[in-house]
Amino acid sequence: MEEFFNIDTYHISNIFGALDEHLHKLEKEYDAQIVQRDGGLKIIASDKNAGKVVNVLNALYKLSQKGVTISPQNVDYAIAMNVEEKADVQSSLQDDVICRTVYGKSIIPKTLGQKQYVDSIRNNMITFGIGPAGVGKTYLAMALAVKAFKAGDVQRIIMTRPAIEAGEKLGFLPGDLQSKVDPYLRPLYDALYEIMGSESVMGNQEKGLIEVAPLAYMRGRTLDNAFIILDEAQNTTQPQMKMFLTRIGFNSKVVVTGDRTQKDLPKDVISGLSTAEKVLKNVEGISFIELTSKDVVRHPLVAKIIDAYDKYEDKQKK
Repeated sequence: MEEFFNIDTYHISNIFGALDEHLHKLEKEYDAQIVQRDGGLKIIASDKNAGKVVNVLNALYKLSQKGVTISPQNVDYAIAMNVEEKADVQSSLQDDVICRTVYGKSIIPKTLGQKQYVDSIRNNMITFGIGPAGVGKTYLAMALAVKAFKAGDVQRIIMTRPAIEAGEKLGFLPGDLQSKVDPYLRPLYDALYEIMGSESVMGNQEKGLIEVAPLAYMRGRTLDNAFIILDEAQNTTQPQMKMFLTRIGFNSKVVVTGDRTQKDLPKDVISGLSTAEKVLKNVEGISFIELTSKDVVRHPLVAKIIDAYDKYEDKQKK
């Protein structure tokens, strides 16, 4: 079957990608042939697949019309959503700009899962974002924290994570206490610098308005008027998680992020994140959002790696 897709030729190179990589992906996915012809695209495929190719092309065309540089992730997500007949969902997400980085880049939710996560943070006092690496759990939470801070909705940003070695022994670390814990907190700093700029971050840190600290520093405190992010929550123990959640004061918002598959606790220690899911799932004002490999916004290979490991681990359990 042949289908013709009308498109402004200005957008074709963006949709096709560098060296036509996006085009080749579509052709392989749908066993189709796509040819540029007479100011548009001619699609040669089976009756069933020709329509699917048109759906994906239409979704990518809408993105391109909004000024988005089409990435492999955009193409993969459009293909994934095509199965659910929601191929063009990415276009509607472009309008939800959370904030902009110091480089002027817009930070937006790029998938339906991310959009649900962002809306949950906006509407709930406590949100648990659970999912694999690369789905934007910490980055999106950080963007919302910076936006709330700049708008005056909160007076402080507090970011914390348990200082635990990721499966390897690091030994003695030289320097003062801050030097010892900084390596554990570096991912939080990296995201914060990109969104706010290093000078702004350091200036606000000196004033005590931005705090990046190990989870142990939260004990005994009451955190009012703050946007608080607990990262790598799968590495908290049950007492640590309870301690953290009971620090929350008035006019504060909390985001807890974690990945069940990357727990670094000893085998006989139960994760505070898994316990919190069981204990708090029906408490009003607390939301649990599950993100999946579909929501990965790093290199498309990351999503494939996550899926491959999930299949392997499921097979090992069986």
